[in-house]
Amino acid sequence: MIERYPMLLSRDEILTADDLDTEDVSVPEWAPKTAKNPDEYVVRLRMLMGTDRDKFEASTVETKGGKTKQNLANFRARLVALCIINEAGELMFNAADIPALGKKSARALGRVFDACQKLNGFTEADVEDLTEGFEDAPEGASTSG
Repeated sequence: MIERYPMLLSRDEILTADDLDTEDVSVPEWAPKTAKNPDEYVVRLRMLMGTDRDKFEASTVETKGGKTKQNLANFRARLVALCIINEAGELMFNAADIPALGKKSARALGRVFDACQKLNGFTEADVEDLTEGFEDAPEGASTSG
Protein backbone atom coordinates (compact mmCIF):
# COMPACT_ATOMS: atom_id res chain seq x y z
CA MET A 1 0.00 0.00 0.00
CA ILE A 2 1.35 3.42 -0.95
CA GLU A 3 1.40 5.89 1.89
CA ARG A 4 0.22 9.38 0.97
CA TYR A 5 1.26 12.53 2.72
CA PRO A 6 -0.65 15.78 2.77
CA MET A 7 0.42 18.34 0.20
CA LEU A 8 1.26 21.57 2.00
CA LEU A 9 0.08 24.65 0.19
CA SER A 10 2.54 27.47 -0.39
CA ARG A 11 1.83 31.11 0.41
CA ASP A 12 1.52 31.91 -3.30
CA GLU A 13 -0.83 28.97 -3.91
CA ILE A 14 -3.10 30.17 -1.11
CA LEU A 15 -3.09 33.83 -2.17
CA THR A 16 -3.67 33.07 -5.86
CA ALA A 17 -6.30 30.35 -5.43
CA ASP A 18 -9.58 31.13 -7.18
CA ASP A 19 -11.79 30.14 -4.26
CA LEU A 20 -14.79 32.45 -4.57
CA ASP A 21 -17.49 30.28 -6.12
CA THR A 22 -20.55 31.82 -7.75
CA GLU A 23 -24.13 30.67 -8.15
CA ASP A 24 -27.02 31.97 -10.23
CA VAL A 25 -30.41 32.18 -8.49
CA SER A 26 -33.69 32.64 -10.32
CA VAL A 27 -35.68 35.63 -9.11
CA PRO A 28 -38.82 35.84 -11.28
CA GLU A 29 -40.27 38.52 -8.99
CA TRP A 30 -37.54 40.92 -10.15
CA ALA A 31 -37.94 40.18 -13.87
CA PRO A 32 -39.39 42.93 -16.10
CA LYS A 33 -43.20 42.79 -16.15
CA THR A 34 -43.01 42.21 -19.93
CA ALA A 35 -40.79 39.11 -19.56
CA LYS A 36 -42.15 36.07 -21.39
CA ASN A 37 -40.38 33.67 -19.01
CA PRO A 38 -39.65 35.39 -15.68
CA ASP A 39 -37.95 32.23 -14.32
CA GLU A 40 -35.04 32.88 -16.70
CA TYR A 41 -34.07 36.06 -14.83
CA VAL A 42 -31.33 35.43 -12.30
CA VAL A 43 -28.95 37.18 -9.96
CA ARG A 44 -25.37 36.01 -9.66
CA LEU A 45 -24.07 35.48 -6.15
CA ARG A 46 -20.42 35.32 -5.16
CA MET A 47 -19.04 33.82 -2.00
CA LEU A 48 -18.08 36.36 0.61
CA MET A 49 -14.44 37.20 1.10
CA GLY A 50 -13.30 36.81 4.69
CA THR A 51 -13.34 40.59 5.14
CA ASP A 52 -16.91 40.76 3.79
CA ARG A 53 -18.13 38.12 6.24
CA ASP A 54 -16.45 39.98 9.09
CA LYS A 55 -18.09 43.22 7.90
CA PHE A 56 -21.50 41.54 7.77
CA GLU A 57 -21.13 39.95 11.21
CA ALA A 58 -19.91 43.25 12.70
CA SER A 59 -22.96 44.99 11.22
CA THR A 60 -25.24 42.82 13.35
CA VAL A 61 -23.96 44.54 16.50
CA GLU A 62 -24.44 48.16 17.47
CA THR A 63 -22.86 49.99 20.40
CA LYS A 64 -24.50 53.08 21.89
CA GLY A 65 -23.95 54.66 25.27
CA GLY A 66 -21.65 51.87 26.41
CA LYS A 67 -24.24 49.18 25.67
CA THR A 68 -24.14 46.61 22.92
CA LYS A 69 -27.29 45.49 21.18
CA GLN A 70 -28.11 43.51 18.09
CA ASN A 71 -28.82 45.30 14.84
CA LEU A 72 -31.19 43.27 12.68
CA ALA A 73 -32.36 46.19 10.53
CA ASN A 74 -32.20 45.06 6.91
CA PHE A 75 -30.37 41.90 8.01
CA ARG A 76 -31.22 40.03 4.79
CA ALA A 77 -30.57 42.99 2.50
CA ARG A 78 -27.14 43.55 4.07
CA LEU A 79 -26.02 39.99 3.30
CA VAL A 80 -27.54 39.99 -0.19
CA ALA A 81 -25.81 43.30 -1.01
CA LEU A 82 -22.46 41.71 -0.16
CA CYS A 83 -23.08 38.74 -2.48
CA ILE A 84 -24.81 39.95 -5.68
CA ILE A 85 -22.31 40.65 -8.44
CA ASN A 86 -22.54 41.76 -12.06
CA GLU A 87 -21.12 39.96 -15.10
CA ALA A 88 -17.68 41.48 -14.42
CA GLY A 89 -17.68 39.99 -10.91
CA GLU A 90 -18.08 43.36 -9.17
CA LEU A 91 -20.55 44.00 -6.37
CA MET A 92 -23.74 45.57 -7.70
CA PHE A 93 -24.87 47.21 -4.48
CA ASN A 94 -23.29 49.47 -1.88
CA ALA A 95 -24.32 50.48 1.63
CA ALA A 96 -26.55 53.27 0.30
CA ASP A 97 -28.61 50.69 -1.65
CA ILE A 98 -29.42 48.50 1.37
CA PRO A 99 -32.61 50.32 2.49
CA ALA A 100 -34.09 50.09 -1.04
CA LEU A 101 -33.04 46.46 -1.37
CA GLY A 102 -34.72 45.77 1.97
CA LYS A 103 -38.01 47.06 0.54
CA LYS A 104 -38.09 44.38 -2.15
CA SER A 105 -40.42 41.39 -1.93
CA ALA A 106 -39.77 39.36 1.22
CA ARG A 107 -40.23 36.15 -0.78
CA ALA A 108 -37.66 37.11 -3.43
CA LEU A 109 -35.21 38.63 -0.95
CA GLY A 110 -35.59 35.57 1.30
CA ARG A 111 -34.81 33.19 -1.57
CA VAL A 112 -31.64 35.11 -2.45
CA PHE A 113 -30.69 35.41 1.24
CA ASP A 114 -31.11 31.65 1.73
CA ALA A 115 -28.87 31.00 -1.29
CA CYS A 116 -26.27 33.43 0.11
CA GLN A 117 -26.31 31.58 3.44
CA LYS A 118 -25.88 28.20 1.75
CA LEU A 119 -23.16 29.40 -0.65
CA ASN A 120 -21.19 30.89 2.25
CA GLY A 121 -21.58 27.98 4.62
CA PHE A 122 -23.62 29.85 7.23
CA THR A 123 -25.05 27.22 9.54
CA GLU A 124 -28.20 27.52 11.62
CA ALA A 125 -25.92 27.98 14.64
CA ASP A 126 -24.11 30.85 12.90
CA VAL A 127 -27.40 32.63 12.22
CA GLU A 128 -28.59 32.03 15.79
CA ASP A 129 -25.33 33.48 17.12
CA LEU A 130 -25.79 36.57 14.95
CA THR A 131 -29.44 37.09 15.88
CA GLU A 132 -29.57 36.12 19.55
CA GLY A 133 -30.75 38.90 21.86
CA PHE A 134 -28.31 40.73 24.10
CA GLU A 135 -29.88 44.17 24.45
CA ASP A 136 -28.68 44.72 28.01
CA ALA A 137 -25.20 43.23 27.73
CA PRO A 138 -22.40 45.61 28.66
CA GLU A 139 -20.05 46.66 25.86
CA GLY A 140 -17.48 43.98 25.15
CA ALA A 141 -19.38 41.25 26.98
CA SER A 142 -19.22 37.81 25.44
CA THR A 143 -22.45 36.25 24.20
CA SER A 144 -20.97 32.79 23.90
CA GLY A 145 -21.29 30.15 26.58
